[in-house]
Amino acid sequence: MSYKTLRDFDLKGKTVLLRADLNVPTQDGAVTDTTRIDRLKPTIDYLRDQDCKVNIISHFGRPKGLINPDYSLSFLAPALRDQWGVLVGFGADSHEDIRLLENLRFNPGEEANDEAYAKELATLGDIFVNDAFSTAHRAHASTDTLARLLPSCAGLLMEAELKALTNALEAPEKPVVAIVGGAKISTKLSVLNNLVQKVDYLVLGGGMANTFLFSQGVPVGISLCEKDMADECKSIAEKAKAAGCEIILPVDRVAIREFKENAAHEIVGLDAIADDQESVDIGPDTIKNIEALLEKAKTVLWNGPMGVFEMKPFDNGTNKVAQKAAALTKEGKLLSVAGGGDTVSALDNAGVVEDFSYISTAGGAFLEWIEGKELPGVAALKSQQQKAA
Repeated sequence: MSYKTLRDFDLKGKTVLLRADLNVPTQDGAVTDTTRIDRLKPTIDYLRDQDCKVNIISHFGRPKGLINPDYSLSFLAPALRDQWGVLVGFGADSHEDIRLLENLRFNPGEEANDEAYAKELATLGDIFVNDAFSTAHRAHASTDTLARLLPSCAGLLMEAELKALTNALEAPEKPVVAIVGGAKISTKLSVLNNLVQKVDYLVLGGGMANTFLFSQGVPVGISLCEKDMADECKSIAEKAKAAGCEIILPVDRVAIREFKENAAHEIVGLDAIADDQESVDIGPDTIKNIEALLEKAKTVLWNGPMGVFEMKPFDNGTNKVAQKAAALTKEGKLLSVAGGGDTVSALDNAGVVEDFSYISTAGGAFLEWIEGKELPGVAALKSQQQKAA
C-alpha cells in the first residue's frame, strides 16, 4: 500500500483534522440523503475509540470564496449528531470533542490551493486524515497542500474506496467486464480509451451504444446519437481490438415514437428501427447476452445506465443486468464496483445498492480514476508515505 491509513498512527488522545465530504443534498435546510454522513461514521467511531478530538472540515456548495450564510455548514451539526449518535459542536469556539468547522470555500485560499491557508488549517490538528475520496480529484488546500504539511493518512472510507477501485481496475481478477452507459461518448472519451486497454469486455448501453452502432452503419432513427463522434468510435474500436478487449453492443433495442413514461414500444432488431423511432433501452436478447457474459466474469466495473432508467418500463435493461450482477456478487462469484454520474440512482432504482461489492458516491473523482488519471488528493497521501520511507 502506497499511503498510510489510520492504523499506521498512534492516535491516542491526539487532535485529528478530518477532511470529509459533507456536501450533502438538502431541501429547505434539511438533509435529504444521509449517505455521505453514514459512510463517514466508521472513521468517527474509530477516532472516538482512540479518545481523539476531531475537527471536521468540508466544503458545501459554491460560495466562490465569499462568506455566504446560504452556504453555512451550521445546519449540519444536528444531522451529524442524529446519524452518529454523538454530540457534534459547530465552529472553532465549540467545546465538544467532535467539532464541525465552517465551510472551507468561504476562504478563496481553499480552491486556489493556497499554502498560507493550508498552514492555517494545519494548526487545527496533530494529524491530518483525508476521508473524502470524492474531492480527491481537486488540487485544493484541504486535499493537496494540507496533506503535505501534517502527518497524513487515509480515513476508513477513503481506504475502502481506493481498495475497491484498485481491485476492480489496477489488479483485478480476470475476466474483467466494464459496463458503461449514459448519453454521450464525448463526455467519456478518456474513460473508454483507458478501459479498453485494461478490461477484457466493454459493454456499452444508452446513447453511447447508439453512437457506436451508427459508426458501424447501423440505423438509429431519431435516437440520442452523436453522429460527429463516429470516427472516435472507430478509433476506440481499433484500440480495443489491439488490446484484446471485446466491445459488446446491443443486438436488439426497445423503440418508441413518443418520449414519455409507459409509451407504446416495440422490440426491434438492429436494422429494424424506423426513421421516426428512438431507442430507449436494450432488448431481451441483449440482456441475455450481458447476463451470460457476467456469468463467466470475475470482476465488473459499472458506470452509467443501459437506457432511460428514469422512465418506466425503460429501466428494465438496467434493472435486469444490475440484478444479475448483484446475484452473482451475493453468491461470491463476482467482485462488483460501481459509481459515477447517474449510476447510484440507477442501481438504487434496481434495488441492488446493498448487494454490490462497492458503490462509490464520488462522481468526478470516480470518473477521473477510471480515466487513468492520478488524483491530487491521493498523490498527496502517497507523497507522505514516500517521505516516511
